[in-house]
Amino acid sequence: MTTTSPDFCFHRWLAAIFFVALTAAAQAAPFEDSMAQRTLACTGCHGAQGRAAADGFYPRLAGKPAGYLYNQLLNFREGRRHYGLMTQLIAPLSDAYLMEIAQYFSYLDLPYPAPSQAKPDGSLLTRGKQLVLMGNATSGAPACVQCHGTAMTGVIPNVPGLLGLPRDYVNAQLGAWKTGKRRAHAPDCMQVVVARLSDDDINAISNYLAAQALPANTKPASSAPPLGYGQTAINCGNAAKP
Repeated sequence: MTTTSPDFCFHRWLAAIFFVALTAAAQAAPFEDSMAQRTLACTGCHGAQGRAAADGFYPRLAGKPAGYLYNQLLNFREGRRHYGLMTQLIAPLSDAYLMEIAQYFSYLDLPYPAPSQAKPDGSLLTRGKQLVLMGNATSGAPACVQCHGTAMTGVIPNVPGLLGLPRDYVNAQLGAWKTGKRRAHAPDCMQVVVARLSDDDINAISNYLAAQALPANTKPASSAPPLGYGQTAINCGNAAKP
């Protein structure tokens, strides 16, 4: 007698949910052969127009830098990030088509949701603010704003914004880097940065970011801010791709 593993059942369940969502989206829209319609396969999980799913698990796509989105699609396809449904969805697609998808979502200029209504402990927010804006000189962790922009809305072409993301999603992604479940092109600067953060640091950062209101201009900056006193440049493999 054979048994079915829990992982197999879970992935079958996810595949069924994805199929139902995609089928419903396709049935609701008339055929027009546009990129908006082709990316219904994406928005079935990532929310209408890539605004993000309500459950906080599937992140926002709309307005993120095209280079960042493209690199993440490559990372899923090439095994640096791991989520079976994503990998299966994009495996047959060419690099050029993945770039078209990335550019489509990057051009969408849509309002962001309001920040989290949760009220973290004041000391947690103070710690998170220190790490995000100033870094940690003792551990050598750089400030988040050094790469992600002074307004934390990202930097063209390859650095994503940090605002407008649910706390649990930020926690999960930083945790994935810390455990090696998420990787990027070498040199993987995020892996180096997260290795210098404790679990408490990660929790403080995610709580602080989720509590911040977005600026009036939510578009990514055109260039990274100049290095401050004592800061050193960070070499990131994704910065060279595409």
